[in-house]
Amino acid sequence: MSGLLTALAGILKSGLLGKVLLSALTILLSVGSYALLYSWKFGLGLVALIFCHEMGHYLAARQKGLDVGLPMFIPFVGAFIALKEKPHSARVEAYVAYAGPFVGSLAAFAVYYWGRSTDSGFLLSLAQVGFLINLFNLIPLHPLDGGRITAVISPRIWLLGVPLLIAVWFYQPSSMLILIAIMSFPQLIKAWKYDPKAPENAAYYEADAGVRFEYAFLYLCLAVVLALMIQSLALKLKAL
Repeated sequence: MSGLLTALAGILKSGLLGKVLLSALTILLSVGSYALLYSWKFGLGLVALIFCHEMGHYLAARQKGLDVGLPMFIPFVGAFIALKEKPHSARVEAYVAYAGPFVGSLAAFAVYYWGRSTDSGFLLSLAQVGFLINLFNLIPLHPLDGGRITAVISPRIWLLGVPLLIAVWFYQPSSMLILIAIMSFPQLIKAWKYDPKAPENAAYYEADAGVRFEYAFLYLCLAVVLALMIQSLALKLKAL
Protein backbone atom coordinates (compact mmCIF):
# COMPACT_ATOMS: atom_id res chain seq x y z
CA MET A 1 0.00 0.00 0.00
CA SER A 2 2.82 2.40 0.86
CA GLY A 3 4.37 1.76 -2.57
CA LEU A 4 1.06 2.64 -4.26
CA LEU A 5 0.76 5.83 -2.23
CA THR A 6 4.35 6.76 -3.09
CA ALA A 7 3.66 6.21 -6.80
CA LEU A 8 0.46 8.28 -6.58
CA ALA A 9 2.32 11.07 -4.82
CA GLY A 10 4.96 11.00 -7.53
CA ILE A 11 2.29 11.31 -10.25
CA LEU A 12 0.65 14.23 -8.47
CA LYS A 13 3.99 15.95 -7.91
CA SER A 14 4.97 15.58 -11.58
CA GLY A 15 1.68 17.04 -12.74
CA LEU A 16 1.03 14.01 -14.94
CA LEU A 17 -2.48 13.48 -13.57
CA GLY A 18 -3.43 17.04 -14.43
CA LYS A 19 -2.08 16.63 -17.97
CA VAL A 20 -3.99 13.38 -18.45
CA LEU A 21 -7.20 14.97 -17.16
CA LEU A 22 -6.74 18.00 -19.43
CA SER A 23 -6.19 15.78 -22.45
CA ALA A 24 -9.25 13.69 -21.53
CA LEU A 25 -11.32 16.86 -21.14
CA THR A 26 -10.41 18.07 -24.63
CA ILE A 27 -11.34 14.65 -25.99
CA LEU A 28 -14.76 14.79 -24.32
CA LEU A 29 -15.35 18.34 -25.57
CA SER A 30 -14.53 17.28 -29.12
CA VAL A 31 -16.77 14.22 -28.97
CA GLY A 32 -19.60 16.36 -27.59
CA SER A 33 -19.11 19.06 -30.22
CA TYR A 34 -19.25 16.60 -33.12
CA ALA A 35 -22.19 14.82 -31.51
CA LEU A 36 -24.20 18.06 -31.49
CA LEU A 37 -23.85 18.42 -35.26
CA TYR A 38 -23.84 14.77 -36.30
CA SER A 39 -24.26 11.94 -33.78
CA TRP A 40 -22.46 10.65 -30.72
CA LYS A 41 -21.34 7.57 -32.66
CA PHE A 42 -19.75 9.70 -35.36
CA GLY A 43 -18.19 12.03 -32.78
CA LEU A 44 -16.72 9.13 -30.84
CA GLY A 45 -15.47 7.38 -33.97
CA LEU A 46 -13.93 10.52 -35.46
CA VAL A 47 -12.14 11.48 -32.26
CA ALA A 48 -10.88 7.90 -31.87
CA LEU A 49 -9.37 8.01 -35.38
CA ILE A 50 -7.73 11.37 -34.71
CA PHE A 51 -6.47 10.05 -31.36
CA CYS A 52 -4.76 7.13 -33.13
CA HIS A 53 -3.14 9.60 -35.54
CA GLU A 54 -1.82 11.74 -32.69
CA MET A 55 -0.63 8.76 -30.68
CA GLY A 56 1.45 7.78 -33.70
CA HIS A 57 3.25 11.10 -33.35
CA TYR A 58 3.46 10.75 -29.57
CA LEU A 59 4.97 7.26 -29.56
CA ALA A 60 7.42 8.10 -32.35
CA ALA A 61 8.57 11.22 -30.49
CA ARG A 62 9.06 9.26 -27.28
CA GLN A 63 10.95 6.60 -29.24
CA LYS A 64 13.33 9.31 -30.45
CA GLY A 65 13.79 10.58 -26.90
CA LEU A 66 11.89 13.83 -27.41
CA ASP A 67 9.96 15.56 -24.63
CA VAL A 68 6.38 15.61 -25.86
CA GLY A 69 2.98 16.46 -24.42
CA LEU A 70 -0.19 14.36 -24.51
CA PRO A 71 -2.66 14.88 -27.40
CA MET A 72 -4.83 17.98 -27.06
CA PHE A 73 -8.03 18.28 -29.10
CA ILE A 74 -9.65 21.37 -30.58
CA PRO A 75 -13.25 20.84 -31.74
CA PHE A 76 -13.70 21.16 -35.55
CA VAL A 77 -9.96 21.77 -35.98
CA GLY A 78 -8.35 18.50 -34.95
CA ALA A 79 -5.66 17.77 -32.41
CA PHE A 80 -1.98 18.25 -31.75
CA ILE A 81 0.85 17.11 -29.57
CA ALA A 82 3.28 19.72 -28.30
CA LEU A 83 6.94 18.95 -28.89
CA LYS A 84 8.69 20.64 -25.98
CA GLU A 85 12.01 20.47 -27.77
CA LYS A 86 12.89 20.78 -31.44
CA PRO A 87 14.05 17.59 -33.20
CA HIS A 88 17.80 17.72 -33.76
CA SER A 89 17.46 16.93 -37.47
CA ALA A 90 14.95 16.96 -40.33
CA ARG A 91 15.26 13.17 -40.43
CA VAL A 92 13.97 12.85 -36.86
CA GLU A 93 11.22 15.38 -37.57
CA ALA A 94 10.18 13.40 -40.66
CA TYR A 95 10.10 10.17 -38.64
CA VAL A 96 7.80 11.68 -36.01
CA ALA A 97 5.63 13.35 -38.65
CA TYR A 98 5.20 10.20 -40.76
CA ALA A 99 4.14 8.11 -37.76
CA GLY A 100 0.93 10.14 -37.38
CA PRO A 101 -0.70 9.50 -40.77
CA PHE A 102 0.77 6.00 -40.87
CA VAL A 103 -0.82 4.90 -37.58
CA GLY A 104 -3.93 6.95 -38.38
CA SER A 105 -4.26 5.12 -41.70
CA LEU A 106 -3.90 1.74 -39.98
CA ALA A 107 -6.76 2.75 -37.67
CA ALA A 108 -8.88 3.79 -40.68
CA PHE A 109 -8.15 0.43 -42.34
CA ALA A 110 -9.28 -1.35 -39.16
CA VAL A 111 -12.59 0.54 -39.29
CA TYR A 112 -12.84 -0.19 -43.03
CA TYR A 113 -12.47 -3.96 -42.58
CA TRP A 114 -14.86 -3.84 -39.62
CA GLY A 115 -17.38 -2.11 -41.86
CA ARG A 116 -16.82 -4.64 -44.65
CA SER A 117 -17.32 -7.59 -42.31
CA THR A 118 -20.54 -6.17 -40.86
CA ASP A 119 -21.77 -4.50 -44.08
CA SER A 120 -22.05 -1.22 -42.15
CA GLY A 121 -22.42 1.91 -44.24
CA PHE A 122 -21.71 4.00 -41.15
CA LEU A 123 -18.36 2.34 -40.48
CA LEU A 124 -17.37 2.56 -44.14
CA SER A 125 -18.22 6.27 -44.12
CA LEU A 126 -16.21 6.73 -40.94
CA ALA A 127 -13.25 4.92 -42.52
CA GLN A 128 -13.47 7.22 -45.53
CA VAL A 129 -13.30 10.24 -43.22
CA GLY A 130 -10.25 8.70 -41.55
CA PHE A 131 -8.52 8.24 -44.91
CA LEU A 132 -9.40 11.83 -45.86
CA ILE A 133 -7.96 13.25 -42.64
CA ASN A 134 -4.67 11.44 -43.11
CA LEU A 135 -4.42 12.33 -46.81
CA PHE A 136 -5.12 15.99 -46.05
CA ASN A 137 -2.33 15.96 -43.49
CA LEU A 138 0.07 14.79 -46.21
CA ILE A 139 -0.21 18.08 -48.12
CA PRO A 140 3.44 19.21 -48.28
CA LEU A 141 3.00 22.39 -46.30
CA HIS A 142 4.51 23.17 -42.93
CA PRO A 143 3.05 22.80 -40.25
CA LEU A 144 1.08 19.86 -41.72
CA ASP A 145 2.66 16.42 -41.45
CA GLY A 146 3.38 16.41 -45.17
CA GLY A 147 5.51 19.52 -44.81
CA ARG A 148 7.49 18.01 -41.96
CA ILE A 149 8.01 14.75 -43.86
CA THR A 150 9.10 16.33 -47.14
CA ALA A 151 11.48 18.71 -45.34
CA VAL A 152 14.03 15.90 -45.17
CA ILE A 153 13.92 15.74 -48.99
CA SER A 154 13.94 19.53 -49.49
CA PRO A 155 12.00 22.43 -47.93
CA ARG A 156 11.42 23.71 -51.46
CA ILE A 157 8.77 20.99 -51.85
CA TRP A 158 6.60 23.13 -49.57
CA LEU A 159 6.03 25.43 -52.54
CA LEU A 160 4.15 22.57 -54.23
CA GLY A 161 1.74 22.51 -51.33
CA VAL A 162 0.30 25.93 -52.21
CA PRO A 163 -1.68 24.85 -55.30
CA LEU A 164 -2.83 21.74 -53.44
CA LEU A 165 -4.18 23.83 -50.57
CA ILE A 166 -5.91 26.15 -53.04
CA ALA A 167 -7.47 23.13 -54.76
CA VAL A 168 -8.80 21.88 -51.42
CA TRP A 169 -10.22 25.37 -50.78
CA PHE A 170 -12.19 25.32 -54.04
CA TYR A 171 -13.40 21.81 -53.28
CA GLN A 172 -14.39 22.52 -49.68
CA PRO A 173 -13.86 26.07 -48.33
CA SER A 174 -13.02 26.14 -44.65
CA SER A 175 -11.74 28.64 -42.09
CA MET A 176 -9.24 25.98 -41.02
CA LEU A 177 -7.60 26.24 -44.46
CA ILE A 178 -7.14 29.97 -43.91
CA LEU A 179 -5.48 29.25 -40.56
CA ILE A 180 -3.14 26.73 -42.19
CA ALA A 181 -2.29 29.22 -44.94
CA ILE A 182 -1.42 31.88 -42.34
CA MET A 183 0.70 29.46 -40.32
CA SER A 184 2.51 28.15 -43.39
CA PHE A 185 3.34 31.56 -44.88
CA PRO A 186 6.58 32.14 -42.88
CA GLN A 187 7.74 28.65 -43.80
CA LEU A 188 7.01 29.31 -47.48
CA ILE A 189 9.24 32.39 -47.32
CA LYS A 190 11.88 30.18 -45.75
CA ALA A 191 11.47 27.61 -48.55
CA TRP A 192 11.73 30.34 -51.21
CA LYS A 193 15.02 31.57 -49.73
CA TYR A 194 16.30 28.10 -48.87
CA ASP A 195 20.01 27.68 -49.40
CA PRO A 196 21.16 24.09 -48.78
CA LYS A 197 24.75 25.29 -48.39
CA ALA A 198 23.98 27.66 -45.52
CA PRO A 199 25.59 26.28 -42.32
CA GLU A 200 22.35 26.19 -40.31
CA ASN A 201 20.52 24.42 -43.16
CA ALA A 202 23.34 21.98 -43.87
CA ALA A 203 23.37 20.92 -40.22
CA TYR A 204 19.62 20.43 -39.80
CA TYR A 205 18.60 19.15 -43.25
CA GLU A 206 21.63 16.96 -43.85
CA ALA A 207 20.61 13.50 -45.08
CA ASP A 208 22.09 11.08 -47.58
CA ALA A 209 20.38 10.17 -50.85
CA GLY A 210 19.13 6.87 -49.42
CA VAL A 211 17.24 8.59 -46.61
CA ARG A 212 15.72 11.14 -49.00
CA PHE A 213 14.61 8.37 -51.36
CA GLU A 214 13.19 6.32 -48.48
CA TYR A 215 10.97 9.13 -47.22
CA ALA A 216 9.94 10.16 -50.75
CA PHE A 217 8.93 6.55 -51.45
CA LEU A 218 7.05 6.12 -48.16
CA TYR A 219 5.33 9.48 -48.55
CA LEU A 220 4.14 8.80 -52.12
CA CYS A 221 3.06 5.24 -51.33
CA LEU A 222 0.92 6.33 -48.39
CA ALA A 223 -0.61 9.21 -50.36
CA VAL A 224 -1.50 6.94 -53.31
CA VAL A 225 -2.98 4.23 -51.06
CA LEU A 226 -5.12 6.77 -49.21
CA ALA A 227 -6.32 8.39 -52.43
CA LEU A 228 -7.26 4.98 -53.89
CA MET A 229 -9.12 3.98 -50.73
CA ILE A 230 -11.08 7.23 -50.69
CA GLN A 231 -12.07 6.76 -54.33
CA SER A 232 -12.97 3.11 -53.78
CA LEU A 233 -15.15 3.93 -50.77
CA ALA A 234 -16.84 6.79 -52.62
CA LEU A 235 -17.98 4.32 -55.30
CA LYS A 236 -18.98 1.68 -52.75
CA LEU A 237 -20.99 4.10 -50.60
CA LYS A 238 -22.70 5.49 -53.67
CA ALA A 239 -23.85 1.99 -54.55
CA LEU A 240 -25.30 1.31 -51.10
